[in-house]
Amino acid sequence: MIDYREKYRPQFHFSPPSKWMNDPNGMVYFDGEYHLFYQHHPDGTTWGPMHWGHAISKDLIHWEHRGIALKPDRNGVIFSGSAVVDRDDTSGLFSGKPGLVAIFTHADNDPETNRSRQRQSLAYSLDKGRTWTMYEGNPVLCNEQIPDFRDPKVFWHEAKQRWVMVLAAGDRVQFYASANLKEWSFESEFGAAEGSHDGVWECPDLIELPVDDRVDRTKWVLIVSIGDHPQFKEGSRTQYFVGDFDGSAFVNDAAPDTILWLDHGRDNYAGVTWSDVHGEDNGKLFIGWMSNWKYANLTPTVSWRSAMTLPRVLRLKSGSSGIRLTQMPVSELSRLRGQTQSWSETAIRPGGNMLEDASGDRFEIECEIDMGAAREVGLKLRKSEREETVVCYDAAEGTLSVDRRNSGEHDFHEAFACKHGASCVLDGGRLKLRLFVDNSSIEVFANGGEVVLTNLIFPDLSSTGLELYAIGGDAKLVSLTLHPLNSIYSAVGV
Repeated sequence: MIDYREKYRPQFHFSPPSKWMNDPNGMVYFDGEYHLFYQHHPDGTTWGPMHWGHAISKDLIHWEHRGIALKPDRNGVIFSGSAVVDRDDTSGLFSGKPGLVAIFTHADNDPETNRSRQRQSLAYSLDKGRTWTMYEGNPVLCNEQIPDFRDPKVFWHEAKQRWVMVLAAGDRVQFYASANLKEWSFESEFGAAEGSHDGVWECPDLIELPVDDRVDRTKWVLIVSIGDHPQFKEGSRTQYFVGDFDGSAFVNDAAPDTILWLDHGRDNYAGVTWSDVHGEDNGKLFIGWMSNWKYANLTPTVSWRSAMTLPRVLRLKSGSSGIRLTQMPVSELSRLRGQTQSWSETAIRPGGNMLEDASGDRFEIECEIDMGAAREVGLKLRKSEREETVVCYDAAEGTLSVDRRNSGEHDFHEAFACKHGASCVLDGGRLKLRLFVDNSSIEVFANGGEVVLTNLIFPDLSSTGLELYAIGGDAKLVSLTLHPLNSIYSAVGV
């Protein structure tokens, strides 16, 4: 019996029933169900021989945990990858009917040289993802000259009527094409001299999105995660590029040294989008691993380790700095809301706290603040005499930050206790925030998802206070709504 009430267990984020989890894999929507696979070590709470864990949902919020989908075999352990709906049976595996195909990395050592190698393989399901069969012709794509050759993301390119694979290849990505998912030809590569190279490139994704929700104008977004490097305090994180893709090659719109970060927090890594489904307004549904390789093996949980971010909708928005990604949580989360409290049209004065009678351990806040004469305005969350996590806006610097130096347990790694943020341009002097706090995380979405900060925190159960504060002058609270959020495990008595 799984105890979903254990300390730090998220109550509205996806987490494994037990043991280790990292990258989301093989996310696909088929016949009314969202499938989430993930990197899983079923025999320990630290990274180990990788399998694919599996869960199914009808609403992206409540998940039915399934057994292990893919496990190591003669070709190696099961690294990251993707899954697609082969609607026209291009693979010939489904007797002319639609079916699910997983494309993933097999990792092992060459028996002749003992060098590590990573090769791409297939598995398929004839029963809507419940069971999986390894393709007898595995592996289907090899390049043993590149040690880091992994994490295939596959999609159907409508204009060229063929499958496209984007694959991490050391310090860049490569593109391949196939008519049948079994035989792949090299098309091009991108990134050797573009973007950030602070670590190895991993977990790429390539998606097409409308710009400003206009169906007559689209751009392609290439998402690439960057592994941890000891020289950089940020650890593992994710960048993206906006440009064009013709079915063979990607061209970046920005200068090669331009770096665009998907998330300015510390804990959103290896995220990719769901195949065969769009979110609201034709956005793409996305989820990331809510951890960081600097300390992922050390976080203070017991029977399980790691959670996913909230599912989000990615969109493209044009502005003075160019076309940029925005991300906002899926609307289905509103179903978890409890009894709401609201405040509006009130001065935020230094030394005061209009939220002193409010409290919460898991909740959503929507607020709009006019900065007025204040030098700094912020929210203190999961607060007690000893602990607090602070979300604040510095008017002089124009930055939004999260300070988790006193957020709770943090001595498991020296890099965890930190304050970090990002530039955040206000519209008319007003800060618009939407944030979600769970038992061990905080996710901040500012200005409609233009700036996002995702962070783990590990507060004591008794730290439930809230504070809204101003420094240096009065600000004005235009509105603030506090929504307690019910547990997704309410059916099992949590």
